Amino acid sequence: MILIFLILLALFQATMVDYLYNNPTYYQLDGAVWETEAFRALRLGESVCRLEKLDFDQLTALMVEHGYDLTGVDSLQADSAPIRAAKPEAYEKLKQAYETILGDLVYFPIPLNEAAEVPDVTYSDSWGDGRTYGGDRRHEGCDIMGEEKPRGFYPVVSMSEGVVEKVGWLEQGGWRIGVRSPSGAYLYYAHLYRYEREWKEGDPVRAGELLGFMGDSGYGKEEGTVGNFPVHLHVGIYLETDNYEELSVNPYWALKYLEKRRLRANFR
Repeated sequence: MILIFLILLALFQATMVDYLYNNPTYYQLDGAVWETEAFRALRLGESVCRLEKLDFDQLTALMVEHGYDLTGVDSLQADSAPIRAAKPEAYEKLKQAYETILGDLVYFPIPLNEAAEVPDVTYSDSWGDGRTYGGDRRHEGCDIMGEEKPRGFYPVVSMSEGVVEKVGWLEQGGWRIGVRSPSGAYLYYAHLYRYEREWKEGDPVRAGELLGFMGDSGYGKEEGTVGNFPVHLHVGIYLETDNYEELSVNPYWALKYLEKRRLRANFR
């Protein structure tokens, strides 16, 4: 009886693996999924964003099962075993991609002001929207708006620990700083008013460390150009893939996840 049971179980597992492998309506996972629009949109959904800690095995299985969009998903139960069995290498690579993007994130980049009369920052999902400065292109980040206060008012802290990889002036990004997280994500903060200190490439950064202050620098060939758009912080998240050195991933849902992890400060 035990032998018969084991044979039937093996047949069932083989059938399920074959079904999952060949049924794209249920299961879509291949070696280049992290370069697709669906993956890069990073639609974590409200239920995931409420979690105190992410289970990347669970997150990966959920994303695959729901076509990489968890915005309407309430139940966070998923069985990763059959998906992993069908395509183990692709599954582990996808899981590693989520860990790279989200695993090192600790703090929302703008602290919560304890002064109740000061307006808080706002943001919306603008990843992929059209931009025209420098030619028609797509927005590769999320803008945290602080236009109700002057440039230099809102502090900007590092979302993770890491190492400064790029710093200084860019025509489009203004005064910017790029931090490489331990897992390999490139976290990009642009349009700063000024830096907290004279950052240099290679400098270590602590999670929550003050990088600089929100501004409106950029969109000008002349270094120091300001005033061409409202005060805001552009946050970008980039991932290295097989075919791209830096491929943008939507930061919006990552920021939603970090909202409950805001440092508190009193700035007026």
